[in-house]
Amino acid sequence: MGPLHLHYRFGGGPASTDLNLWVALATVLAIVLILWRPRKEAIVPFLLAIFLIPKGQVLVIAGLHFFVYRLILLAGLTRWMISRRSSPLIGGFNRMDWLVTLLAFSCLIVFSLQWREAQAIIKASGDFLDTMGGYFALRFLIRDRQDTRKAIEVFAFVAIVMGICMLNEQRTGVNVFGLLGGTAATPEVRDGAIRSQGVFQHSILAGTFGATLMPLLVWLWSDKKSRLYVSLALIGTLVMVVTPHSSTTLGTYAAGIFALCLWPLRRQMRAMRFGIVAALIGLEIVMKGPVWSLLEHINLTGSSDSYHRYQLIDTFIRHFSDWWLLGARDNGSWGWQMIDTSNQYVTYGISGGLISFVLFIALVSRAFGMIGNARKRASGNRKEEWFIWCIGAAMFAHVVAYFGIDYFDQMQFAWLALLAMISALSVEAVPFETKPAFRDRAQKEPAWSYAADVGASRELVEMHR
Repeated sequence: MGPLHLHYRFGGGPASTDLNLWVALATVLAIVLILWRPRKEAIVPFLLAIFLIPKGQVLVIAGLHFFVYRLILLAGLTRWMISRRSSPLIGGFNRMDWLVTLLAFSCLIVFSLQWREAQAIIKASGDFLDTMGGYFALRFLIRDRQDTRKAIEVFAFVAIVMGICMLNEQRTGVNVFGLLGGTAATPEVRDGAIRSQGVFQHSILAGTFGATLMPLLVWLWSDKKSRLYVSLALIGTLVMVVTPHSSTTLGTYAAGIFALCLWPLRRQMRAMRFGIVAALIGLEIVMKGPVWSLLEHINLTGSSDSYHRYQLIDTFIRHFSDWWLLGARDNGSWGWQMIDTSNQYVTYGISGGLISFVLFIALVSRAFGMIGNARKRASGNRKEEWFIWCIGAAMFAHVVAYFGIDYFDQMQFAWLALLAMISALSVEAVPFETKPAFRDRAQKEPAWSYAADVGASRELVEMHR
């Protein structure tokens, strides 16, 4: 959904409150639990409220729109602010934190300068809150292995619920979440096929949630705990991937499986990366069209708009001079359907200019770097390496999904949750000679899995810095 779509919404939105009574009660309950329950338990109501309440549920007061999910974000940030002295960010403010912060500020500033309208600034400020608030609330709530497991278990529950509801959409043609308001009650139909979407704002985003979650559930299943529950969740993700009838969701799911299958080659990733680059260069030399024209030939459902995905990237590159400084306001004039920027990389360029585009690529690169470093530290511990590898497979699935969709609903928080998990994962092991009392435990498990338990974590955090 490109910038021109955003422009049409400037100053718009519901004229009155669109808030179901049951949603209002659930929101109040979630906020109370986030603020008053122990930190390790607060992640449950936080994620459930964000992923089970339609994004369009909104409270309108004096013309101002207070979306329910942003009230949940503010509750999470409030909990972090009142707990900062006793619960600082694990590992300190790291490079990923800086990149997320710079990216959020870059998008805010460039988009505001691009449009120079009061309503555009308000809209950009809301997006800024989504990114910064979502990331740092999740960064505070996800601090160690136990928090990561709990977050994945919550996502598993969401997958089970969505799988059931999206199957029901195929049977009845009715989206039960649409009955609450805030999302479509009648799903889209393309070429005679119902495209289920559940609580999400688009069917592709619903399928992408299931596809990117699958590698994390594979780890949870392999950990030999709650296998029946996780198996149901895996079935739920498969239903979420198939029922939208989208090549993007199927391709993302295949990308996650492909990444998991590379496990035996985990120590040859450098050679794999060079091999991929060499293959792309070779294809560019021998192909009649550019290498990204390969997207044009990916049609896994028989009705995919793969040509549009190729044209979007091609046009984006050819119009570099139009967007590099402050993004582009008139990308709709570039060609047929170019207003629909269903590509996360293109969206960052058009909305935030070259600086936001580069910062996003740097964020992705930093995340993979942190995953790689964590795997090297865990070398020899197959169980730990496998966990890290599954995190990396989920990251790879997101990177592939970004070629077919941009995240504009709850999916952005699934992405931010994964970044928060990687930040917790990246905390370096405590030197044995510095903490002899934990020498035996450190030999069995990485420090990040128990760092929060050591001396209120303050001394440990300082060493990690």
